[in-house]
Amino acid sequence: MLKTHRFKKPFCRIHLHSRACLFSALLCAAGLLAASPLQAHASSFADREQRLERQRAMAVQSNEVPNWPVGPVVNAESAILMDADTGVILYSKNIHQKEYPASTTKTLTALIVSEQCQLDEIVTFSHDAVFDTPRDSSHIAMDVGQELTLEQSLQAILICSANEVCYALAEHITHTTDWSVFAEIMNERAAQLGCLNSHFVNPNGLPDENHYTTAYDLAMIGRAFFDNEMLCKITTTRRMEFPVTEKLPLGKLENNQMMIIPGGTYAYEYLVGCKTGFTDDARYCLVSCAEKNGLKLICVVMKDEQPYQYEDTIALFDYGFANFEKVNVSQAETKYNIDDIGLFYGGNDVFGNSKPLLSLNKDDCIILPKTIPFESAESVITYDTENENQAAVISYSYHGMNLGSVGIDFAAVKTDSSIFETEAEEAPQNSFVFVNIRLILIILGIVAGLFLVRLALGAFLRYYAVPGSAMDRRRANSRRRRRRRRRRRR
Repeated sequence: MLKTHRFKKPFCRIHLHSRACLFSALLCAAGLLAASPLQAHASSFADREQRLERQRAMAVQSNEVPNWPVGPVVNAESAILMDADTGVILYSKNIHQKEYPASTTKTLTALIVSEQCQLDEIVTFSHDAVFDTPRDSSHIAMDVGQELTLEQSLQAILICSANEVCYALAEHITHTTDWSVFAEIMNERAAQLGCLNSHFVNPNGLPDENHYTTAYDLAMIGRAFFDNEMLCKITTTRRMEFPVTEKLPLGKLENNQMMIIPGGTYAYEYLVGCKTGFTDDARYCLVSCAEKNGLKLICVVMKDEQPYQYEDTIALFDYGFANFEKVNVSQAETKYNIDDIGLFYGGNDVFGNSKPLLSLNKDDCIILPKTIPFESAESVITYDTENENQAAVISYSYHGMNLGSVGIDFAAVKTDSSIFETEAEEAPQNSFVFVNIRLILIILGIVAGLFLVRLALGAFLRYYAVPGSAMDRRRANSRRRRRRRRRRRR
């Protein structure tokens, strides 16, 4: 008791001020601990805004092209707007910069599955597919041994971004739980689609430093993905609903959380299809497609923030539809510079009403900014074409920006018609006709030479005949008959 009393008194007497300071410090510490979540959030928000400010200030490469329509300022670190039919790039911002794609990876997975499988095939979930999927990632809570049809599996990965379903689909195709086998298929298909800077290591886009792509590559994948009507329809479906079955005892019911689809907060009326993606490192990504007035455009934004990924996408679509148009080259082209290859251009070929040997493809179009006249486009002709029905290809560009190309096709040959047509067909307006004048001149020269040789030979035989020949005898007989007739008249 005394020791305690003696302990307390000196403590109280000597350290009274220190105790007050300690108490104050404890109160401050308690206040800091209580405020730490808010401060952490504020700090995170500040970092986010600083990063977005830096990204908004980044250069938009397409805006640097003279007379090119000025595109909007977007928050995304990289973004692209591409014409789906021609691959022409309308807007470019860091389009070849490597980024983490997150769940936009599933566009390639779904495309491969749709190309290699039938919709009624059954997908069974293995232990690895279920338990290798992080519980805090996107999933639909499938269990080992449960089954879905392949069509249901596509709905699960495109509507609900279900990661375990991606694993199950990879197993279904490769018959192995080694995800790298399916990754090889993904990388091979990506290269075939024209991807330049992509490498995939899993089918769902879960974080991995070796799993990356670019805005350009995602757009090239999108050209094939959004050309599949079934896949597009799935992405815009409002709800995924699977009925109860023996292998799915509770069924499944999930809503589509993508806000740009019909009924969403940022619903876009011209939308064809879309796929979102998010991880802490990738941030918010969106791949989408829209169609209006004959233009079908693909938009990709990467490393964006919520909800800017939707706002940026809509701004880019509106920019594209307002400032670009599709131009049919066969109807717009009126002249072409001929090099030394022996091709001749004219309004009609040398045979008058006969059909051209070569002509511009009537369906090929280029994408042209409304600020640039067709005559300002530069054109180059090449003969390296894999299409057996084409003789060459004319490619159009403007200050290095690709505008598209048109094929020079071989004319169709009718085997059941005569050389001369009874009725002349009306020639298409403003179309190219290419004739190899060098070959025609050679043929005409040979024919003319043979004709001259024949004339010379005939003249020689008439005036320089060999004595005693049959011709001489005929001439002598003819002279004798003429002399007899004259004597009779006398």
